[in-house]
Amino acid sequence: MVAEVIARLAERVPDLAGRIEGAAELSALMRENRLPQVTPAAHVLPLGLRGLQADAAAGLFRQAFDETVAVVLTWRGYEPTGGRALAGLEALIDTVIAALAGWAPAQATGVLRLSRGQLVAISAGTIVYQIDLTLTDHLRITP
Repeated sequence: MVAEVIARLAERVPDLAGRIEGAAELSALMRENRLPQVTPAAHVLPLGLRGLQADAAAGLFRQAFDETVAVVLTWRGYEPTGGRALAGLEALIDTVIAALAGWAPAQATGVLRLSRGQLVAISAGTIVYQIDLTLTDHLRITP
């Protein structure tokens, strides 16, 4: 789902054009204790799966599950007071949510919904903000 979310953001959020990457790229930046050189930037991370109610009937195993992805935004504010810079970040957050909430990647039976958004870090004029989105899907397995 990560690749599909990256493609959707690239299509729907022009402010992030050319600056949307995955977990490996974020890991490389962290290993070097760096931030993206150009912002705003986004990294899409798979946060995990959570199994929900399961049942088995007539030779079929079914289970609903939640799959969560995070969009980690990096934003540098260049305004001395931060007011306009913060307004720009808020607009970007709204645009990312509008691009993804209610949308379904191919083959999914549910749609993405906003789980939460939170400030991850703020330092030296850089804000890192994480948006978590969750999709409920289903396993259907014939044992």
